[in-house]
Amino acid sequence: MKRVAEKVDFGCNPLVPAVVQDVNTGTVLMLGYMNREALNKTLQTGRVTFFSRSRQCLWTKGETSGNYLLLEDIRPDCDHDTLLVLARPAGPTCHTGATSCFGYVRPAGMMAELEMVIRERRKSLPTDSYCSSLFHDGIKRISRKVGEEAVEVVVEALGENNRDRFLEECADLVFHLLVLLTARDCGWQDVMEVLKKRREKTSEK
Repeated sequence: MKRVAEKVDFGCNPLVPAVVQDVNTGTVLMLGYMNREALNKTLQTGRVTFFSRSRQCLWTKGETSGNYLLLEDIRPDCDHDTLLVLARPAGPTCHTGATSCFGYVRPAGMMAELEMVIRERRKSLPTDSYCSSLFHDGIKRISRKVGEEAVEVVVEALGENNRDRFLEECADLVFHLLVLLTARDCGWQDVMEVLKKRREKTSEK
């Protein structure tokens, strides 16, 4: 990854666009600009750093809010004059508090956003939060809720074909499953990795 700096063409333009994408969800988070110094700092620190055209200086995303963009990979395009930055956001990317500066989150991105909220509830345990009450009562209650919601999904699936009600029950099940995963210090991405490995084994046969 460190060799990326050698491949980027800063000759014609000292600033190149850098598109930041969530490595887990594929959601496009923001667009910034990098000069050679910003690119080198990003590679050295692992925190995505840009060059501010308005302030005429380097700025690391999250240096004020704490919502850093943690570098996973960085790739130039075919012309070597634009960068794709794959990162793990430590919080909302947009200054408005939204996940993406473009206001659009892929469905998979919504799952990651929900996970982030659940993790925050586990950490802060606000008194008026249902999610906090689940964590407070412990793994047994959370596990029981997952079982109850699974049964309700089955009941609706075999019932009067009420699509909206069925989807609502599915959403309840997914939510409680995410809470259970968080309580066990796991995440949705871990589940996806298991499915990925199974698919790879199947394709090898």
